[in-house]
Amino acid sequence: MSPGFIIKKSTLLISLALLASCAMVGPDYQRPASELPANYTAPQQASDGAVLSPTWWTLYQDPQLNQLVEQALARNTDIRIALARVEEADAAMREVGAALFPAVNLTGGGTRSRVTEAGAFPVFSSNPRENYVISAGTSFELDFWGKLRRGKEAAKAQALSTRYARDTLRISLASMVASNYLQLRSLDTQIKVSQDSLRSREDSLGLTQRRQDGGVASALDVHQAQVAVSNLRAQIAEQSRLRSTIQNQLAVLTGILDLQLADADLDSLPVPPVPPAGLPSSLLEARPDVRQAEQNLVAANANIGVAKAALYPSVSLTASFGGESIELGDVLKSAARVWSTGLSFSLPIFNAGRLDARVDQAAARQKQMLVTYEQALNNAFREVNDALVTTRQTGEREAALKMSADAAGKALQIAEQRYKAGYSAYLEVLDAQRVHNDATLAYTQARQTRLVATVELFKALGGGWQPQP
Repeated sequence: MSPGFIIKKSTLLISLALLASCAMVGPDYQRPASELPANYTAPQQASDGAVLSPTWWTLYQDPQLNQLVEQALARNTDIRIALARVEEADAAMREVGAALFPAVNLTGGGTRSRVTEAGAFPVFSSNPRENYVISAGTSFELDFWGKLRRGKEAAKAQALSTRYARDTLRISLASMVASNYLQLRSLDTQIKVSQDSLRSREDSLGLTQRRQDGGVASALDVHQAQVAVSNLRAQIAEQSRLRSTIQNQLAVLTGILDLQLADADLDSLPVPPVPPAGLPSSLLEARPDVRQAEQNLVAANANIGVAKAALYPSVSLTASFGGESIELGDVLKSAARVWSTGLSFSLPIFNAGRLDARVDQAAARQKQMLVTYEQALNNAFREVNDALVTTRQTGEREAALKMSADAAGKALQIAEQRYKAGYSAYLEVLDAQRVHNDATLAYTQARQTRLVATVELFKALGGGWQPQP
């Protein structure tokens, strides 16, 4: 092979490759225009700006919660599956991208064969004979119409989609851990309230029994006091069961099956900062599920180009270089050298509309992904609005129930003093104890609901909110 011939061939290959890099059929992706309002509709104070914190659970300032979320993100089985899917998508993207480069293969072999000597043609060489071949060959499809590049574009979008799916799962998992943890702490407080009420009712039972012994109280008062004590014991047993159930759920979420959490008080957890309504709706773009839907749309859009490129001629270059000899020791000598180059193309002439149908299928899938993307935007906007309203309303409800619990505590003190002084019947004390217990539990549950509402708001926003620095 002469140097001039090699230069001519190289120039031809470079020219064809440059030509192939120019054209690309199919629509280029453009983000659809959004019809979402600039701001959320929930009435709150205006905001000059906001940023999202990926570690929003730290805003509750609870080291135990921080540790549980970190362990869940590292050990949860669903997260590990999502990570494996990301690795799979990355490998698929690399595989598709490799099609843009020539594949070079080294082949070799040796044969020993005998031909007939009684045939029509005489045998002029040794019989049996040997033949040895070694060669390096390549085949390269010229991407004139962008089929390979569109395929790589689609694979890249799918890889990003799996990443956003993983991020969506991370946010959901962190919110599940936080919500269960807050419910656990609420039950700790409820159990403490019930135990305090139980001690109070046991003291009342003892006082009533002593008053009965002294002839001041009746057996009816004693039985009523005993009913109140038994009911509270049953209430504590149910609360303890619920706590164990939630602790088991946290154990599964975090991957620590022998998880044991000490009691703590819900009131020690601060209410994290809540974003005002001036928050721009463009923050929805930070939600990984919205970005996942967009990347699915990008992939579907690129697949239209892949389908359309199949309607055009497919052009491939082939080349091989090596040696062939009847002696193994001569296979690499210049006299044994063999080579070949070729150019081939394939043009679909008739396929009964099969390729056109594939284009229509790709276009229909793109329409589906477009609607799915719009649906994801609308759902995200609704979820943030709902979470903003819920956060505000639960805060007002908590404040009202706090006043109710305080008033019930004062009423209980007055009722006990009146009973001890003989001014009222024991039924008044029982009623005051019941009202105080119910009001205090209602306040604790309202605080839990408010804190869980902030978790849902952070989840809806795609992360925790912090003021713009």
